[in-house]
Amino acid sequence: MPLRLLRRLVEVRPGEAAALFAGFAYFFCLLCGYYLLRPLRDALGLAGGPGQLQWLFTAAFIVMLLLVPVFGLLAQRWPPRRFVAVIYRFFALNMLGFGALFALGVQELAVARVFFVWISVYNLFVVSIFWSVLAEHFSSEQGRRLFGFIAAGGTAGALVGPAMAALLSGVGVSWLALLAALLLELALQCCRWLQRMAPGSGQAMRRRQPLGGDVLAGARLIVRDPYLRGIVAYLLLHSFASTFLYFEQGRIVAASLADTAARTRLFASADLAVSCLSLLLQVAVTGRLLRRFGVMAGLLLLPAAGMAAFAAIAFWPTLAVLVAAQSLRRAVDYALSRPAREVLFTVLSREAKYKAKSVIETVVYRGGDALSGWLAALAASAGIGFGGVALLWLAPSAGWAALSAWLARRQERLAAAGIEQAAIEPGAVIPPATRSPDEKPTA
Repeated sequence: MPLRLLRRLVEVRPGEAAALFAGFAYFFCLLCGYYLLRPLRDALGLAGGPGQLQWLFTAAFIVMLLLVPVFGLLAQRWPPRRFVAVIYRFFALNMLGFGALFALGVQELAVARVFFVWISVYNLFVVSIFWSVLAEHFSSEQGRRLFGFIAAGGTAGALVGPAMAALLSGVGVSWLALLAALLLELALQCCRWLQRMAPGSGQAMRRRQPLGGDVLAGARLIVRDPYLRGIVAYLLLHSFASTFLYFEQGRIVAASLADTAARTRLFASADLAVSCLSLLLQVAVTGRLLRRFGVMAGLLLLPAAGMAAFAAIAFWPTLAVLVAAQSLRRAVDYALSRPAREVLFTVLSREAKYKAKSVIETVVYRGGDALSGWLAALAASAGIGFGGVALLWLAPSAGWAALSAWLARRQERLAAAGIEQAAIEPGAVIPPATRSPDEKPTA
């Protein structure tokens, strides 16, 4: 893409173009591979009936708990360039193993459940690492300008992935798994390109160093810092809303469509609609919105879209309304709220960007899924329908909006104070202008 045309789409400055393209290609390959397999995951998740989903979410949470200390150990001993390669190639080997199991027809129901749990873990880990790499190599100001365009790379991958899956549906799941593994390896090579091309060559030596700390440093950073705890609360509310809507989606789809093939086609069509709308918003809206109104606008749109989806599905619980409401909510999340949320992490230390972020976006997110899954099952057993749940969600939505505003103001103060690379180092003193009134100075 000529630089002149690129500058019409995104405010790219001298020295940023190579890193921008690397990030775009990195996210494209990552999500293209994931979306090759996502419709199959959603369809296989219903193989044992929608009543089993809370068990699958709980299993994913337990697996996350087991893997986060392993991630912490890798980050402690190796620099990001090395441990990212180890993690991505581990997941690529997993894909090849599942492809072999599907090809052999081994214990189809059991393998389907394990695959659902595995891909739920895989997606969060590899995408969390992607945004950690971006947060390390781009500043807050660059993130507001560039993250929307880079996110469009992922959306383009989310468009191409299902299209490739549909085109290659006759070759079998095992070949799709092989292709997804190859795309993950390409994503890793793009990651290395980004790490070489990103601005800030003065940080190059520091970036080659291991993160240090200890295995559980990420959890301790979260416990100590109110800013990180605010991000945790934001993500938990997002997880609760997503899971309740996902369960209602499972109930409506299971009642409306009888076979796995029809469900897979529906989920693939919904993913295509979400990707098209997201791509349009990311290219035309995201960068301009974040530059003009700041991250607050992006953060606030997600609770608003979630409440709109709850209301629409509660009043009109049909398959068409479900697809429309969920597609709009997910597009707002991917195109507008996710880039804004990732800008929040640009003011953190390297250790927090990888370790604390990994805990938040894996254990916390899947923990929220598991908890909200059981809450949804409890509400159903108590006779509380989805309409009642929508009414109960009004108060948390208001709190979610208030939290969004607080996080945005806090992020802006940290960025304005010029502490983007060391906001939350152990023992660091935050300047008084950046503290909220109820905080105490760090010892």
